[in-house]
Amino acid sequence: MSEETMTIREMCDAYDVTPRTLRFYESKELLFPIREGQKRLFTKRDRARLKLILRGKRFGFSLEEIRQLLDLYDMGDQQATQLQRTYEVAQHRLKDMEEQRDELNEAIDDLREQLKWGEQFLADLANQKDAAQ
Repeated sequence: MSEETMTIREMCDAYDVTPRTLRFYESKELLFPIREGQKRLFTKRDRARLKLILRGKRFGFSLEEIRQLLDLYDMGDQQATQLQRTYEVAQHRLKDMEEQRDELNEAIDDLREQLKWGEQFLADLANQKDAAQ
């Protein structure tokens, strides 16, 4: 493996993704590998972008949000615009995730209460059955 470029197989092995995923990201203009016939060679820049794509997906960013944020890299302002916009998107995503967590915690608590009720109901039925025998 060259330090400058990686093949699609090397990228898949290094980042635990499928060739289909890499081709999909390329079709969405998130990655720009060098094409040599059918062969794709991924540069250091592609590797950095893939790391950011995977991190963004993990945090629940849409591919369009990720693409827009990556496109801000070349603004010529030492990534100030990119970092500011990423920070804003991340703040919004964190708020959404916290709300989802709170809703999920509430649903979990409600389900636990229902299970306790069901357990007690079943125990009462069993006790009534035993008493009747």
